[in-house]
Amino acid sequence: MSDSFSDYPRDLRGYGRNPPDARWPGGARVAVQFVVNFEEGGERSILHGDETSEAFLTDVLGAAPWPGQRHMNVESMFEYGSRAGFWRLWRMFTERKLPVTVFAIASALARNPEPTAAMREAQWEIASHGLKWIDYKDFSSEDERAHLLEAIRIHTEVTGERPLGWYTGRSSINSLRLTLEEGGFVYSSDSYADDLPYWVNGPTGPHVIVPYSLDANDMRFTNPQGFANGDEFFVYLRDTFDQLYEEGKTAPKMMSVGLHCRLVGRPGRALALARFLDHIQAHKKVWVATRLDIARHWQREHAALAANAPTVA
Repeated sequence: MSDSFSDYPRDLRGYGRNPPDARWPGGARVAVQFVVNFEEGGERSILHGDETSEAFLTDVLGAAPWPGQRHMNVESMFEYGSRAGFWRLWRMFTERKLPVTVFAIASALARNPEPTAAMREAQWEIASHGLKWIDYKDFSSEDERAHLLEAIRIHTEVTGERPLGWYTGRSSINSLRLTLEEGGFVYSSDSYADDLPYWVNGPTGPHVIVPYSLDANDMRFTNPQGFANGDEFFVYLRDTFDQLYEEGKTAPKMMSVGLHCRLVGRPGRALALARFLDHIQAHKKVWVATRLDIARHWQREHAALAANAPTVA
């Protein structure tokens, strides 16, 4: 076989035909993980030194970046997320005593002390979502590293603890390598490649990837082919869970659910999320966990799998 096939730099096989038994706590058939993305106050804005306004993941249809100008409609939609949507989600999860991982933009945490304090009060895991909610594809490796280190510094200052999880989101070809080189993260999540965590090896040793999801994600409310209403969102989450729960009789998996304060935090969407929370809580052998819980479980139960994991150059 030619070198162009045998030396291919991507892992297309993964666990193959026989994935490992996850051995979730309590014999759970599925691990469900909820992410609340907290980005409000960290989005693109000329107020934040960016060249344009934000245009991504809002209800302003057809929004485009405005060079050198503030987009007041977009800004107010982000403000809804921190002013109202966050608290609706916070009450929903705390009343049900369900754990949450926050993908938190460091500059958003710094500009929102009350929600940050509420996350800590609820003992949510606060993972880092970077310094700013911007696209890093055109950043130099040096500039992206500087943002990563500043995100850790601010995050630690405002929460009292350094983040142990990392998710860039709008990542570059350098993002995973930079995360591994920093060396202080238990896991990272810039992958959508599997229904189970998996290992990679970096300069400081083995590292757990806890894959994320953009399909079981409220971002699709803002996509033309996405969810038109709460019923469609609920049905998709329910069907995803039910399929994984059935598979979990013999091969337990993980389900990630991505949420945004300014999107599912709206009343007409929040009710669908509440219905889904009640749906999973009506089932036995379901482990609702933080991403850090899942990563540490994988370290304890599946450390041997790291020996054959790929090395990230």
